[in-house]
Amino acid sequence: MIASWKIWFGLMSICLLQCRVVSQKVQLEPLSSTALRDSDVQFIATIQGDWEVTNWGVGGIQVLTIINSTNSIIPSVDRFSARFCVSTNRNCVEFIIHNVTRADAGEVVCNVQGHQPVTAQLFVQESGTVSIPGGNVTVMQGGEVELECVTTAWFPAPTISWTQNGRAVNSSLYNTTSTPDGDSFNSTSTVRLTASRNARVDCLASLSTLTAPQSSSVYIEIVPKPPDWTVLIAVVVSFGSCGLLGFLILVIVICYKHRKEKKRNYQDEMRRVTTHNQLSVIDTSEQVRGQVNEYYEPENQRNDTSDWTESGFLKHRHMTFV
Repeated sequence: MIASWKIWFGLMSICLLQCRVVSQKVQLEPLSSTALRDSDVQFIATIQGDWEVTNWGVGGIQVLTIINSTNSIIPSVDRFSARFCVSTNRNCVEFIIHNVTRADAGEVVCNVQGHQPVTAQLFVQESGTVSIPGGNVTVMQGGEVELECVTTAWFPAPTISWTQNGRAVNSSLYNTTSTPDGDSFNSTSTVRLTASRNARVDCLASLSTLTAPQSSSVYIEIVPKPPDWTVLIAVVVSFGSCGLLGFLILVIVICYKHRKEKKRNYQDEMRRVTTHNQLSVIDTSEQVRGQVNEYYEPENQRNDTSDWTESGFLKHRHMTFV
């Protein structure tokens, strides 16, 4: 029982050692690579010891064969090529994928005859379009402007940011949403800015493989804010109201004085008329009392020669006072 265990342990140790040696005989770099669509990507295989044939596969399809004995490199299509890193050293092979496509994403396998295959992962990114619909914007100073940035046909969804006059906009001022569209992504980002001066605003979409973000720009033009007439109107109305009130008070005072003066004149006139009438009455009485009646005869001066009627009655003489 113990002997069987020792034999099994020995075989496992030999197997692990052999497997380690085999895995170390072929090295592939990099083991993970990300490339932008239509760019070139390369992998380097270092082979220890002698070898005869090396095959390269992309996306599960064998695309290139290298035969060491005849120095032959046989690609399946023109987009794949290989070369020795150094012409005098055949233990280093450079494998190149030209104009990489999304279909190339996945495993890249280097299979050296007599050795275990070595695999690397290829990721392919794709940039699409960036636009700010609506174009340039005119807004009053101090007003708020909302801009929208739209990206289409990106893979994966891009990272979107904003700049104003070359300075990054705080991420709290905008929000971004992305939605899948087939095998790509469309994104929308909305930013709210306060217009304090003329500015150039850029929407930037970036991927890790882009050397520079793709962008779209618009210009914000500030127009002067119209004057606020509210305060002026309030002041004018206030002064106007005070002036009108003062004018009304003045009119009332003048009318009151005029009425009072008129009343006083009326009373004076009535008093004058009354006095005049009284004076006229007194003058008339005095004139009446002072007028001589030519027909008046005092009693003591009457003579006895009064006229008598034939019937024996005394005839009276009539006198008239004026």
